[in-house]
Formats: sequence, C-alpha cells, structure tokens
Amino acid sequence: MRLQPRSVRARLTLWYTIVLSVPLAAFAIGSYAVFSRSLHDRTDAFIRDGLAVFARELVAERRVLPTTLDAVRVTLLEVRFQDLDIAVLDESGAVMAHSAPRRDDVTDGAAIRATVADILASLPQRDSAGTGIATLQRPAGSLRVVVQALTVDNRRLSVVGAHPLLAVEQTLGRIRALFLIAIPLLIASAATGGWFLAKRSLAPVSAMAARAAEIGASTLHERLPVVTDDELGALATVLNELLDRLERSFGQQRRFMADASHELRTPAAVVRAEADVTLARESRSEAEYRASMAVVQDAARRLTRIVDDIFLLARADAGHLVLQPASLHLEDVAHDAVRAVQHIAHARRVRVDLGDVIAAPIRGDADLLGRVLLNLLDNAIKHAREGGAVRVALRCNGSACEVSVVDDGGGIPPDQHERVFERFYRVDAARSRSERSATSGAGLGLPISRRIAEMHRGRLDLVESRPGRTEFRLSLPADGDFGVLP
Repeated sequence: MRLQPRSVRARLTLWYTIVLSVPLAAFAIGSYAVFSRSLHDRTDAFIRDGLAVFARELVAERRVLPTTLDAVRVTLLEVRFQDLDIAVLDESGAVMAHSAPRRDDVTDGAAIRATVADILASLPQRDSAGTGIATLQRPAGSLRVVVQALTVDNRRLSVVGAHPLLAVEQTLGRIRALFLIAIPLLIASAATGGWFLAKRSLAPVSAMAARAAEIGASTLHERLPVVTDDELGALATVLNELLDRLERSFGQQRRFMADASHELRTPAAVVRAEADVTLARESRSEAEYRASMAVVQDAARRLTRIVDDIFLLARADAGHLVLQPASLHLEDVAHDAVRAVQHIAHARRVRVDLGDVIAAPIRGDADLLGRVLLNLLDNAIKHAREGGAVRVALRCNGSACEVSVVDDGGGIPPDQHERVFERFYRVDAARSRSERSATSGAGLGLPISRRIAEMHRGRLDLVESRPGRTEFRLSLPADGDFGVLP
C-alpha cells in the first residue's frame, strides 16, 4: 500500500507541514509546561509568604497572651488572606485551630479539618525542617497545600496553608484552548501556503513537461521555456542543450541516410544501366561482354567499399566496433600503408616519401590504424598536384606519437576545414567519384579515420591547408599512457 503522495507538490506540502508542525507542537508543550510551572511557583510563593506573616504574628501574640492556643486563635482571626486557609497542628498532628470560614469561601471548618487530614496522609514524609508541598485533588477543586514547621514556647507546631487552584486551572485551560485553536489554524495556514508555494514553484516544471510532451521527431526545433534563473531554469537550459544535440544528431542521421542513399544509388544505377545495355542486343562479342563486366565489376567494388564504410561507422556509433589492442610499432604500420598506395601514386605520377623512421611503440588495433593511414595517404594522393609529392613524417615526444601526411595540392578552403570530417562531404565531388581510389571515395574516409583515432584516445586534425601544402596529423598516446581501450 502506497502511503506517500504521488505528486511532488503534495509531497512538498506534506513535508513542509510536518516540518512546521513538529516545532510548533514542541513549542506549545514547552510553553504550557513553563506557564504551569510559573503559576504553581507563584502560588507556592504566595502561600509561603502568607504563612511567614502568620508565624510572625503568632509569635508576637504569644508574648501578650497567656497560652499558645489563645495566641493561635487570635492570630487566625487577625491574619487573613484571600483564598488562603490556615490550620495549626500540635506535636501529635491534631488540629489546634483553623481559619474561620468566610461567606465567599468554598471551605468550612469540617472541610479544612478533612483537608488537613488528607494532607497529612498525602505527605507521609517531610523534610528535616518539617516542610512539605502537595496538590490535593478534591471534588470542589484542587488545592495547593504547603506545610511549614513553627516552634512556639518550645513546642514544635505545624502550620498548614491551603490555596485553591481554580484560578490557575482556569488560566491553564485558556492557554490550552488557545493552543488547541491557534496551532491547528497555523498548521492549516502553513499547509495552504505551502501548497500554493509548491504550485507556483513547480509551475515551470509543469510548463516544461507540457512543452516536452509536444516535442517529437518532427518538432525538435522547439525548446523548453526558461522562465527563471534558479535551479529549474538551469534544468531547462540543460534540457534545451540536450535537445540541441538531439536535433543535430537527428539532422546528421537524416543527412547520412540521404547521402548514403545517393552514394549507393550511383553504382547501383551504373550496374543496372550496363546490364540493360548489354542485354538489349541479342548477340555481342566476347570483348564487348568483358568490357561490360569490367564496368559492372568497378561499380560493384565501389558499392562494396561504400557498404563496408557505412557498416563500420554504424558499428562504431553503436559501440559495437570492438578493437583488438596489441603492442605494435607505428612506424611499421606507416611503412605498410605507404607501400600499399604506391600503385595509386604511380598512376597519378605522385611520389610518396616516408621520412626518417623512428621507433614509435604504441598500443592499438593495427588493422584499424592501418586503415586510418591508408585513408590519409589516399586522400593526399588524390589532391596532390600531378607529378608532385606526398610526405609522411613520424615523431614521438614522450607522451604521444604523431604521424603527419602532407601533400602539395591546391589546399582546402578555410570554411571547409571542419566540414571535411563530415560524412559524405567531399571538397571535389566530381574528381572523387571519377578517379581510382584505395577507399570508397564517397566522403567517408576522413570521418572513419577520425572516429578510429578517437576510439584509440587520439586525435586526427587538419593542421594546415593552403595552396601548396595541406597537412593532416594523427596523434596517438604512447605505449605507457594509452591505458585500457574502450
């Protein structure tokens, strides 16, 4: 069974009410205890003061009267206090005399004698001075009773003072009634105020929830309202930034699908067109068939390379591209890549030079790193000037190893430096499609290379590009700093 409210507003109101109610209840109980103690202390002080006056007068009267009993009776007649009944007990505890009842008194002689007897029964032990205090519950009302010792003519007497607690109980009753009315009203007011405060504080959350419910794949351009500068405003800002990333991701996905479809359609159209042309005539020579199949073969190879690249990117994005880490030497990978592109460079009359070979131990996937260097070299050869040169340099600075691939082509415009790493983007689309290449030529080589570098906790950057010099640089952590592959 669920006892906690479901809504945040109700939970905030509940907790706010509880947090306020507990201190209020503690304050009320503490205040009532202080008031009660203070009123009883005042009553006790009044009784003691009255008994002290009575004792002084009794001693004075004894000096002029022959017996102690006479002095007690005279003093009881002369010393009277409002709502204070006094009785004097002898050594045995018997009542010698007591104050006479008044017309407005609630007690009479029999009552005071009964009261004294009850007091003596309720105070079986008194202190060494013979003093004691007790509250006596009676049908007519509670009495506060104080017993004090008094010595007259070497006789040890006891003086009993009884004061009704009706006024005290009435005052405490009014205080209880005040607390019982005021505290629930305060708690109810606090709960109401807490409800409206919670509603107002959570209004931005409701607005954000309503707007978020309206945002779908086709309305990712919309954003959540930011109406405050507090934590809720910060939350809305973070969610809007998340929507920005989602919008960019969806946009990239849409462009990726559109570009992939476009790139795949070209070789597929070539295959279909060549097949249609070949089959349009009933008879062809072997040479014609071979020429047609060569065209189909080139288109199929290009189609295969594009599909492989798309599949690799999809696996990398999904986190399913598993690296095979091993200790290797980057100079060996660079040497193999340079040797693999020599036939393409020879066809374009481009020279590929590998600089001084130094020891560059790293930890990584040799096949994927070889693909990165192959992509960089193929891209450099395609954009180098005819008869020019591509230079490969390798260096290590202790914490990282770097491979630079430099060509002497016409360069890349500054506004396209970052765009060359976008999928299916080509600076010169026509030449990329027409020339032979070791990669797909569909604008996937650099995106794949950067993704592989990031998986190795490295970087691939376009360091410089101007007419006559374009440099791409691959940086990878050295062997001791690479850590565990993701």
